[in-house]
This record gives sequence, C-alpha cells and structure tokens, in this order.
Amino acid sequence: MKRHLLSTVPAVLALAVLGTLGGCASSSKPTAPVQSAAPAPAKPAAQSSVAAVQAPAEENLGPAPNVPRSVFFAFDKYNIESKYRPVIEDNAQYLIAHPAAHVQLQGNTDARGSREYNLALGQKRADSVMNAMELLGAKPAQMEAISFGKEKPKAMGTTAADYAENRRVDIVYQR
Repeated sequence: MKRHLLSTVPAVLALAVLGTLGGCASSSKPTAPVQSAAPAPAKPAAQSSVAAVQAPAEENLGPAPNVPRSVFFAFDKYNIESKYRPVIEDNAQYLIAHPAAHVQLQGNTDARGSREYNLALGQKRADSVMNAMELLGAKPAQMEAISFGKEKPKAMGTTAADYAENRRVDIVYQR
C-alpha cells in the first residue's frame, strides 16, 4: 500500500501542475497548428514530467558491503584486538578517500554493570577505535565517538555469546 501511494505522488503533482498551467491566459497570437501524419504516441501512465527525488540507500554509505563495520571487545576491556585491525584499516581508508564522509563510532557494552559504568566503558571503546582510525590517517572531524553503554543491545539473551555480541563499537556512516 505504501509503495503504491508513493508511486502515484509524482503523477498527482504532474496533473496539478498541468491543470494550473492550462488555466493561464496567453497574450501571444495563436499560430496555425502543425499537421502531422501520425498521432503523437501516448505517454505511459506511470511516467511523469516531474522528476522523482530519491535519497541514497543506507547500504550505499561507507565502504563495500563486505567490509565489516563492528569491532568487538573482551569483557571489561577497551583495547582493540589485532584481529580487528583490518576492519579499522578498511574503514579508515574509506574515510581518507572520501573526505566528505562522516561516521559515528557507537560504543556498546553488555548488560552487566551499572548504567554509568557501561556508558563510560562504551565511550572508551568508541574513543579507542577513533584514535586507531586517526593514527591511520582519518581526520578527527570525520568521526564522532559516542556511547550507548548497555542501552542498544544486538543480542537480548544472557549467554556468553549474547554478551560478546553486545561488547562492540559499530561504525555507522552518516549522511
């Protein structure tokens, strides 16, 4: 239903514009009509003289879709393990190659610990990713390090795997 409604908006706008222009008086003298051998082809109903504006899709922001955008951490730690260096390098290289790009580095923690402690730990994790990307050449003005603490979990359970999934920094490209 939503897709159908959105596809009719340009057609409705075109009809409104044409209706408005059709009612305008003209001060120029009419000219003789041009004769043509065949009638003009009719436009398909889906076409419109009003150009559609589309925002870029989220997945078009940032490096290729196969480049990971999360760095995971050990329990109660904010140092980056060497296995996540390629993630940081690939995202830093994208920022260097695209100076207008901007990322939010969103620090997260598992559910254990107080709200205040987890906000501070999430910030330290986001800052460590930001510092690593800056050392590789990304500009600080392109990055914003924030903390969600335990407020934005990926996994809702209480298993060790759930906790590990929530101890992360997400690299989120912004418009």
